[in-house]
Amino acid sequence: MAEIAARAYGAPSAAHVVAAPGTQILLPRVASLVRPGKALVLGPTYAEHARAAAIAGHAVADVRDFDALAGADLAVLVNPNNPDGQVIERDRLLDLAARLRAKGGLLVVDEAFMDVGPIEHSLAGDVGEGSIVVLRSFGKFFGLAGVRLGFALADTLTVERLDAQLGPWAVAGPALEYGIRALADTKWLGEVRQRLAGDAMRLDALLARFEVPVAGGTSLFRYLSLPDAQSLFSALGERGILLRHFADRPQVLRAGLPGSEAEWQRLESALAAWAERRKDMGKESGR
Repeated sequence: MAEIAARAYGAPSAAHVVAAPGTQILLPRVASLVRPGKALVLGPTYAEHARAAAIAGHAVADVRDFDALAGADLAVLVNPNNPDGQVIERDRLLDLAARLRAKGGLLVVDEAFMDVGPIEHSLAGDVGEGSIVVLRSFGKFFGLAGVRLGFALADTLTVERLDAQLGPWAVAGPALEYGIRALADTKWLGEVRQRLAGDAMRLDALLARFEVPVAGGTSLFRYLSLPDAQSLFSALGERGILLRHFADRPQVLRAGLPGSEAEWQRLESALAAWAERRKDMGKESGR
C-alpha cells in the first residue's frame, strides 16, 4: 500500500508514507510530533485541525495572514483550502518549512483536495527534508468516505514514529485493497479529473445565469459568496438540494457537483425558482 501511495502522491519512497484508518485519526498524533507550544492554523478552514492541536496540548490560534505562520511551533494549513479553494504556492511553503525547521517547529499541510488541485504546489515530494508532514485523504476524491483510509507523508523517522503509534493492523484489509486498486488506476484517475473539471465549469456557467457569484473552490466543490446566501440555502433546501452553510460566515456557501443529468436539471429548476422569487421580492421592496 505504501509503495502505491508514494507513487500516486509523489512521495520520495514508500518509507515516507504511513497509512491510517482515515486522516482524522492522524491529526492529534501529528500535532504531538512537536512539544506543546504555539499552534497557528491558517483559516478559515477545517475546524478539526485546531481541535486536534489543542488535544495535543498546544495553545491554538486562527490566523488569516500566511506570513504569521512563521511565528508558530506548529503551523497548519489546508492546500487547496476548504472551503474557498485558496492555494499557497510551493516556494512559499518551502520557505516557511525552512524557518520552522530552524527552530524545531513543524509545518503540517493538509492536501485532502490536492487530487484535483495544482499538483506543482504539493509538498509531497519535499517531505524528506524534514519538519514537513503532508496529509492525504483517500475518501474525498474517490467518494468513499466509509473506507477509512488516509496517509501521512513525512521524513522516514517521523513515519516510523507515527507507524509505531498506530500499531499493527491499523487499517482494515478491505480498505487497503480499495486503496491499492484505486490509486494504481492512473487511467481512471486522469479521466475523472478531466470530467470533474468540466463539471465545475458547467456549474459555474449555470450559477452565473442566475447571478450567483463563484468566489473560488476546487473541481470537487464551488465556493459561493453573496449577500442573500441564506435565501439561496433555504430555497434549494426546500427542494432537497443541500448546500454547506457556515454559521460564522452567513454570506458564503459551498456547493458540490450534481451527480447525474437529472440532478443537473433539478438544480437548474431550483435556481430558476429562487431567482424568480428574488426578482418578485425586489419589485415588492421597490413599491
